[in-house]
Amino acid sequence: MTKLLAAITGVGSYVPDFVLTNALLETMVDTNDEWITSRTGIKERRILKDPDKATSYLAIQAAKDLIEKQQLDPQTIDLVLVATATPDLLVASTAAYVASEIGATNAFSYDLQAACSSFLYGMSTAAAYIEAGRYKKVLLIGADKMSSIIDYQDRATCIIFGDGAGAALFEPNTEGLGLQDEYLRSDGIGRNFLKMEAGGSMLPASIETVKNKQHHVYQDGKTVFKFAVSNMADAAAQIMERNSLGKEDVDWLVPHQANNRIIEATANRMNLESTKVMNNIAKYGNTTSATLPLLLADYESQLKKGDKLVFAAFGGGFTWGSIYLTWAYNN
Repeated sequence: MTKLLAAITGVGSYVPDFVLTNALLETMVDTNDEWITSRTGIKERRILKDPDKATSYLAIQAAKDLIEKQQLDPQTIDLVLVATATPDLLVASTAAYVASEIGATNAFSYDLQAACSSFLYGMSTAAAYIEAGRYKKVLLIGADKMSSIIDYQDRATCIIFGDGAGAALFEPNTEGLGLQDEYLRSDGIGRNFLKMEAGGSMLPASIETVKNKQHHVYQDGKTVFKFAVSNMADAAAQIMERNSLGKEDVDWLVPHQANNRIIEATANRMNLESTKVMNNIAKYGNTTSATLPLLLADYESQLKKGDKLVFAAFGGGFTWGSIYLTWAYNN
């Protein structure tokens, strides 16, 4: 019997029009282009300026892009997963609203939250449903409006994050193409180093939490960087070793776009040349759940059927891991 695998059969993306450059940030906070570029690799990021539009808007646009490119009937979608750290509302599912808005009326849907690893974890979830034979079309969307939780007077975070969304359609494959292996990890030691303090059940919203700016993202940059460099690189190396992949076997590294130095450390650990490393951090910054699918959308035209891709991500919590996937189509 031919093994059923979960393959990506289409991708879509969306980023807002407004470009927040390093030069603009220089007028808002004590920083400069050279400092930002040398430490992160980021030159600009996209921001959803309309206060009436939230993460769901980004997700819907990315999904519509995929649907249009694939000429997909949204009523054939079985499941919609929205990977996000910035849902529209607490309690109410962002994914349910997105599914309704794109016409996926026969799908069930839910949100998945694992910080910057959300899309990576979502790939595992989508693949499990497909491989079980339970569903045939799973739409996974990574979307975040990070500008909604950023303090633009805090130069440690405001220089890093941007808004955006990407989508990937997973379908069954019997040619041996699709998700091959995964190595996913988490460690609760990280919850105090990268977080938004208020708004959850531990510290509900109040006048004091708003005054204290506790509804903005906080990170201990040095600690997060140290954990990210080691764990993201280790996970990628682990997935290669488990699957007997040499550097010549890997066609592409698809790394979370948090910091150029973390990306380079992961590539170096895998002994990969830079031409095999997907990178768009200079254009978008860290879009959290959207970085991986945005990379796929940007590089789709260069991907060939059978290409071996290694995904790697690291996020708050801490969450991290790596996935080995073979590409299923020529664009």
